[in-house]
Amino acid sequence: MMVDIEIICIGNELLIGKVKDTNGYYLAKQATTLGANVKRVTVIQDIVEEIAKTINEAIARKPQFIVTTGGLGPTFDDITLQGIAKALNRKLEVNPKALAMVKQRTEEYVKKRGLPTEIELTPPRVKMATLPEKTEIVTNPIGTAPGMRVDFDGTVLFALPGVPLETEAIFEETIAPLIKQAVGSSVFCEKSIFADNIFESRLAPLIDKVMSDNLGVYIKSHPMRTENKPYVELHLTIIARQEQTPNQKLSKAAEELIGLIEAAGGVVIEA
Repeated sequence: MMVDIEIICIGNELLIGKVKDTNGYYLAKQATTLGANVKRVTVIQDIVEEIAKTINEAIARKPQFIVTTGGLGPTFDDITLQGIAKALNRKLEVNPKALAMVKQRTEEYVKKRGLPTEIELTPPRVKMATLPEKTEIVTNPIGTAPGMRVDFDGTVLFALPGVPLETEAIFEETIAPLIKQAVGSSVFCEKSIFADNIFESRLAPLIDKVMSDNLGVYIKSHPMRTENKPYVELHLTIIARQEQTPNQKLSKAAEELIGLIEAAGGVVIEA
């Protein structure tokens, strides 16, 4: 069974070009490598209504997983949890476990820097522990803000902090094992062919034929230029169960594509 995942990256800074969205790239790459099918990567503003609408639209498509990043911190524009609460029609409440985690992480932070260890649970700190009701906290191994998990209508929704190192740490520790369990024996396989002396427009019908002859194999062309000559990478991918021999299917498609390229006057320089 194909395991679908949607990724929602939240933050005005992403949309104005102040910060590059590395979280979307990282999560998509890792989920794909694990054998999941990334259906969408969406970037949206820090607006409660927009967050709620986007999450509800994603839930309606019934992916097995939704992962959001960003908006879990202490500042006024960290409103992802409010958006999730609105989407699920749930109240926000202070989660005692989350509050204890915030306090512990803050104490560890100030202790490392030789600062006073008497920690006041200020409103911004309490804010990071204020989650939608009936949700689970997710341990953040390296940061202060806890993550969140909720199972809703067949979909597992995770909310992760936007700091890339924290996103990656939580994904690797908590989410990756669940995706791997869900995909079972499914694997992602890839192979690249590099062709010279042939234009992408000439390759297009060859790609169509190979994909038609080899169902499940997806081929994407990436044109480049070297010394004013056409130079194209052809990236072949497949997600399938191991018992369906995906590597063999990929090799068969690659062999057919190489033959067609050479017959068309192209030169395969690496495969």
